Amino acid sequence: MTATDPLLRALAHPVRLRIVSLVWNVPLSAAELSRELGISHALASQHLRRLDAVGLVELAEVRANRGGRERRYRAVHGSPLSDQRHEGTRLIAEAMAHNLRDRAGRREPGAEGVTSDAELWVAPEVWADFRQRLAALFGELHDAARAPHAPGTVGIGATVMVFPLAEPAPGEPDDEPQERT
Repeated sequence: MTATDPLLRALAHPVRLRIVSLVWNVPLSAAELSRELGISHALASQHLRRLDAVGLVELAEVRANRGGRERRYRAVHGSPLSDQRHEGTRLIAEAMAHNLRDRAGRREPGAEGVTSDAELWVAPEVWADFRQRLAALFGELHDAARAPHAPGTVGIGATVMVFPLAEPAPGEPDDEPQERT
């Protein structure tokens, strides 16, 4: 086991991945998250505790609410989602694929979007420039995020995982699709 295992396990759950995204710029409580995600308050609280335990979210504020106290959490910026470089990439990819399937099912009919899938070979400087620009664009999008369903906003789904591919070792199959006969 590595030191990153608890963090990876926390991020590898689709609901926790959505929570990190939802609380990126706007602190939300377990009650608000339960309504947004369609899960119980207890389950939302459990997910928040797990994310807090590994340092992905932090307590942003405590507010009085109906005679009780409402704890609101926000994402800790600079999360490991921004640059995966370890064995947990497949775990994160599985959670992202789950969320992508869910979001694709909720796509606004007829709305414009961008869809792309690619396996390309480019010069290292082209890759470095593209990666930097893409990270900056997603940073801008995260920075512009508001509370879910806030007036004057539109909900969007965005899932991206871009990375260099490893070359197969000599004599190792490269998983190319086989021709069908």
